[in-house]
Amino acid sequence: MQKSPSKTRFRNFRKPAFTRRQKGSRRGLLERLTSQAQEQTSNSKSRLFIVWGVLMLAGLGLAVNLYNLQIVLGPKLTQKARNQQMVNLRPFMPRRPVVDRGNNVLAIDRPVYTLYAHPKLFNKSNEEMAQQLAPILAKEPTELVKTFQSKKSGIILDPAVPEELGDRINSFRLNGLELIQKYSRFYPSDDLLADVVGYVNVDRRGQAGVEYSQEKLLERPVQTVRLSRAGNGALMPEHAPEGFLHFDDLRLQLTIDSRLQRAARTALKQQMEKFGAKRGAVIVMDAFDGSLLALVSQPTYNPNKYSTSDISLFKNWTVADLYEPGSTFKPLNVAIALENHVIKPDDTFNDPGFIRVADRTIKNAMNNGYGRISIAQILQYSSNIGMVQIIQRLQPSVYYNWLERLGLGQTVDTDLPFEVSGSLKSQEKFISSPIEPATTSFGQGFSLTPIQLVQMHGALANGGKLVTPHVVRGLIDSKGQMHYLPNRSTPRQIFSPETAHTVVKMMESVVTDGSGKASQIPGYRIAGKTGTAQKASPTGGYIKGARITSFVGILPVESPRYVVLALVDEPKGESAYGSTVAAPIVKAVMEALIPIEQIPPSQPVSQGSGE
Repeated sequence: MQKSPSKTRFRNFRKPAFTRRQKGSRRGLLERLTSQAQEQTSNSKSRLFIVWGVLMLAGLGLAVNLYNLQIVLGPKLTQKARNQQMVNLRPFMPRRPVVDRGNNVLAIDRPVYTLYAHPKLFNKSNEEMAQQLAPILAKEPTELVKTFQSKKSGIILDPAVPEELGDRINSFRLNGLELIQKYSRFYPSDDLLADVVGYVNVDRRGQAGVEYSQEKLLERPVQTVRLSRAGNGALMPEHAPEGFLHFDDLRLQLTIDSRLQRAARTALKQQMEKFGAKRGAVIVMDAFDGSLLALVSQPTYNPNKYSTSDISLFKNWTVADLYEPGSTFKPLNVAIALENHVIKPDDTFNDPGFIRVADRTIKNAMNNGYGRISIAQILQYSSNIGMVQIIQRLQPSVYYNWLERLGLGQTVDTDLPFEVSGSLKSQEKFISSPIEPATTSFGQGFSLTPIQLVQMHGALANGGKLVTPHVVRGLIDSKGQMHYLPNRSTPRQIFSPETAHTVVKMMESVVTDGSGKASQIPGYRIAGKTGTAQKASPTGGYIKGARITSFVGILPVESPRYVVLALVDEPKGESAYGSTVAAPIVKAVMEALIPIEQIPPSQPVSQGSGE
């Protein structure tokens, strides 16, 4: 069947139009696709460039950071890492012990415990706990019960329980008690040598005595040690250096003899109690080298309980307080006059009982005169008038220079702390006022420390040399071998041996025939001088009725070596003098000294007043 021509034409007519549109559409699509593809390619390149740029920047930043960490901060970071892995330790090192010359322990570190109570953890009643602990802690059970009731936990029952008592408490296995170990300084002699040894505070720092002045010798050197940490922070002791906890066995040895110290304290306390004195002191020195064999001060304190003591007692007044020596200075003035050849040993002087000096009248202590007397008798009777006449033969300027040579107005450089210098008037005032040399002749108008007076009398005993009084012998080990000796100044020759010997023989007559008879010991030759001085007031003048009694002795006369000084401050009673209060103390001390030092008896001597 033939197709309709119209349809055929129609088809033929429409087909080319459709094809042209389709082709145009395809071209547009292709162009769009091409454009999109180009845009996508362009975008991809941009993104790739951006990513590449970011990666480059990141890489550069990483490189810079690595450089900073490895090169710039490397050493610091390495040290920081090591610090985190290591720890610095300064191990506890016990303080060196202190011993006397016989190696008796005077101060030592020992383990003690702080005892805590936690009543809320008790498995017994407060009463039962108190009954069990009271005998060990030396407390009343009722007191402990009240203590337990005050808090539920953290009660300190005793800050320093000795190790043996701590072991006993541990053996009870009581719940609610806690013992924390620490080291504490212990003084076995209690108050016997407190004024020499001193004490340490809670921070283990010396506060008085040689604990303070010899701090560097008593502290052992401590090495800081670096130890590794494990991952959990625990220390790794296997990396510790070998022997880092070991310490030396050195100890500080003193010149003090505890036996003599105890005897001196007993004698001093007896006289102080007898005369109701305020305070007192005894010093024993070996004049050969200045070693102090005893140094007693009363009242004193217990260094084991220093926190409960009067703070004024921590100062050793034999080196830290001044006083006017009175008549005990007269032998030194005689030595000065002999050394300057203004007197001879056999000279005599007239003592009418008074003497005018400028506008003042000077009298003897008993307001009496002794007539014509020798120099030895001036010392025997303690004549003020005779001493003024002796010193008047010296030019005041010469006399003043000699006082300075003796060390007045200066310290003696002892190894005990808190020493003060003596007091002496200015040279101008001393020379321009005649009364100054006159009063100084019998020991008034100036002041010194007791230890300085001992030093000066030591110069009479050892042939004229000023030695340095000291208590430290040195550092020794457990075998007694010396490892350190302190450097001390060379002794100064003040008087000639002849002058010193002459004065000592004159002082012997004080003991045999004068005011020092109470110090006599049968079979031994003793030289000495009493002193009963008015007590100077801090505000000027003298305290009414107050006096300081003293006696200084030298033993033995034929070979002088030991100087003993006894001082008693403000004894009460009409009979309180150097001869009655202080001389018996020196006798008792010398009686103890003789067997300790094995001093042989003296040869029999005549009891003449001139020797």
